[in-house]
Amino acid sequence: MTDPIYLFALVLIVLEAKHFICDYTLQTSYQLLNKGTYLHPGGLVHAGLHALCTIPAFFVVMPTLSVGVGVVVGEFLVHYHIDWAKEQVIRHMGWTPMQDPFWWALGFDQLLHHWTYVVIAVVLVSVG
Repeated sequence: MTDPIYLFALVLIVLEAKHFICDYTLQTSYQLLNKGTYLHPGGLVHAGLHALCTIPAFFVVMPTLSVGVGVVVGEFLVHYHIDWAKEQVIRHMGWTPMQDPFWWALGFDQLLHHWTYVVIAVVLVSVG
C-alpha cells in the first residue's frame, strides 16, 4: 500500500501544475475578459478547461466513476463561481490593477482555488 501522505502530495502537485497551465498559459483574453458575465462562453470554457485538466490527477489515485465525475463537476462549478464572484466584486468596487484591493481580491481568488485542490486531493486519497 502506498503512503496516503505521498499520494496526497502527488495529487496536489498535479493539481497545482494544472492550475498554472490553465490560469496562466491556456487562459486567453477572451476568457479573462468574460469571466464576470454569468454563463458567458469565455468563463465556461475557462472553468471547463480546469475541470478537464483535473483528470490527470486520476492517474495518481484512480477514483470510482461516481467520485471522478463528482470531482470534475465540482471543480467546474466551484472554479467558475470563484472567478465570477471575484469579477463581480472587482467590477462593483471599480478596482483596477493600480489599486491594492484589486490584488487582494485576486489573491483571495487564488487562495480559494488552491483550497479547492486540497479538498480534491483529500477526496481522491480518502474516497477515490
